[in-house]
Amino acid sequence: MQTEAPGSAAGPLADTQPSLTISKLPKILAVVNQKGGVGKTTTAINLGAALALEGFRVLLIDCDPQANTTGGLGFRRQHEDEKPQRLSIYDVLLGPTTLANAMQDTSIPALQLIPGSKNLIGANIELVGVERREYRLRDAIHVLSATTPEPFNFILLDCPPALDLLTLNALVAAEGLLVPLQAEYFALEGISELISTLDRVAQAFNPGLGLEGVLLTMYDDRTNLSQQVTENLKAFFGEKMFRTTIPRNIRVAEAPSHGVPVAIYDPKSRGAEAYRELARELLQRNQMPQSAQNTAAELPQEVNR
Repeated sequence: MQTEAPGSAAGPLADTQPSLTISKLPKILAVVNQKGGVGKTTTAINLGAALALEGFRVLLIDCDPQANTTGGLGFRRQHEDEKPQRLSIYDVLLGPTTLANAMQDTSIPALQLIPGSKNLIGANIELVGVERREYRLRDAIHVLSATTPEPFNFILLDCPPALDLLTLNALVAAEGLLVPLQAEYFALEGISELISTLDRVAQAFNPGLGLEGVLLTMYDDRTNLSQQVTENLKAFFGEKMFRTTIPRNIRVAEAPSHGVPVAIYDPKSRGAEAYRELARELLQRNQMPQSAQNTAAELPQEVNR
C-alpha cells in the first residue's frame, strides 16, 4: 500500500499538478477501520456534507448492513413486506441495478446517497459464486462515471467494521483510505494489524490504493492518555495524520436522530466546525480549491423519504 505525503494524493492523483483544479474523475475514499465504534459512519456523513456545502458533488455509498449512514440521513428502515422496496447497494452488487438507479437525494442538493440494507448481511455468501466478486463495486462506479452527465467530485464509501467481501469491494474500488481512530490504548494495539491487512489487499487487488489519512475522533485533549496516544500515532503515521481532530460533541451525537448532518442540525457547533476544517484540509491535501469553482453550494432542502 502506498503512503505518499499529504501534498500528493494516492494512486491516480499522484501526478496532480500544483495548480488548483477540480478533476473530472471522482476522488474515491473508503472510510474504514476493522474496529467498530470509532466514528466511521459519523465521519462519512459529516465529511460528505461538509464537502457538499462547499459546492462539491458528493456520492455517499452505505456499504454496511447496519445501514446507519442511510438512517443518519433521514431514510427510515423498511419492513420486508413493504412495497416498493427502496433500491440499495445490495441490488447493485448482486443484480443488474446501477448506481444511478439506486441513488437518493438528501437534504443537501450536492450530496447523494446509495442506501445500505440489512440484505447486505447475506451478500457475503451470495457474492462467493459471482464472477469478479471483488470488483463489483468498482465496476459499478466506472459505469456511473462514464454515463453521468454531472460527474461527482468525491465518492465516500462507509465500510462495515469487518474485513469481509463488502469491505473488500470498497477497498478495491477506492484510491485512498480514511481511517478514523480514537485516542485510546486499544487503538494502538490494532494499528499494525490494520495496516498489514490493507497492504495485503492492495498487493492482491488494487496496487493504486493509498492511505489518505488517519483521523482522531471523539477526541478529548484534556486527558493525558489522549495526548500520549496522539504522540504515538503521529510518530507512527507522520504526515498522514490529519491535523484536524474531531472532538466529543453532543450535537454530533444528536444529529443522526434528526436525520441530518451536524452541519444542518447545528452549524455553529464544535463538531460542525471540526468537520468543515477536515473538509478544507482534505481539499488542501489534494490541491483542490476550497470551494468548487463550477458549482454553487445550494441551500439544504426537504426530501420526501
